[in-house]
Amino acid sequence: MQTIRWGIIGCGDVTEVKSGPAFNKIPNSQLVAVMRRDAAKAEDYARRHHVPKWYADATALINDPEVDAVYIATPPDSHRDYTLQVAAAGKPVYVEKPMARTYAECQEMIAACEKVQLPLFVAFYRRRLPSFLKVKELVDTGAIGEVRFVNIQLYHPLQNNLEKDNLPWRVQPEIAGGGLFFDLAPHQLDILDYILGPIASASGQTANQADQYPAEDIVTAQFRFASGVLGSCTWCFTVADNQRTDRMEIIGSKGKITFAAFDKVPVQLETTEGIKKFDLPPPTHIQQPFIQTIVEQLTGQGECPSTGVTAARTAWVMDQIVGR
Repeated sequence: MQTIRWGIIGCGDVTEVKSGPAFNKIPNSQLVAVMRRDAAKAEDYARRHHVPKWYADATALINDPEVDAVYIATPPDSHRDYTLQVAAAGKPVYVEKPMARTYAECQEMIAACEKVQLPLFVAFYRRRLPSFLKVKELVDTGAIGEVRFVNIQLYHPLQNNLEKDNLPWRVQPEIAGGGLFFDLAPHQLDILDYILGPIASASGQTANQADQYPAEDIVTAQFRFASGVLGSCTWCFTVADNQRTDRMEIIGSKGKITFAAFDKVPVQLETTEGIKKFDLPPPTHIQQPFIQTIVEQLTGQGECPSTGVTAARTAWVMDQIVGR
């Protein structure tokens, strides 16, 4: 059976444990090349992870004949351009989330891959994690009856020691598309899309209350799924330490499911029969189960649950929420 030989563009922190090692742990998959603009860091990563090749130039990796598919793990401002280059080279693309800074950029990426009839995958890996599969199973089997509404609460304290002339890229809109909302909310909205289907309409409000960076630091939203389920959410990144919250709720006619998007806490099912908890921790390399579905699709053994089209739906919702 064919082995998919991978190259990574942007071998930074996200690839150290979450994703990078997984490419060599999956059957019919091998990580053969990595790229980072800092040549010394690229060489160091390759040495530590036993990767045969390293590059300081993305074009060289993309055009390497021994690279079959490319994982783009750079900040969002380069996702579109790299995707277009990889598609033009005739290779499948796996890109980090958020897929791009805007829905319009996502559409360009989809069109480029469709033009050459190649798949485009997006790293919404929570679709294959045990806890979220349990939530989907509970909803699909009617454990809480008919779903009525959903609620998201994500509150983080303000980041310490922010320097306005040296801000993290995640709070620079020209790089990230927005602030921490654009970094974290896509996972939450995508998992709801996976469990409940697409969102048909959305609106919201944004503000910058702490004035510590140019991006929004609070977002509230309301939305309606195509199925008629309603949703409301609040993301705030300037609360006190003791108010840190990571909670998602799906409420139905017979009960409620409570779970976290990022914290490692049990899934909780609450009905008239009582409370049940399901403790389902993620794997060490959190993207591994999802990357395995990509490899299976590329080798003709299955289908990946997240494509550019499904990921673009989340980008469209976020654009609606922030009013652009």
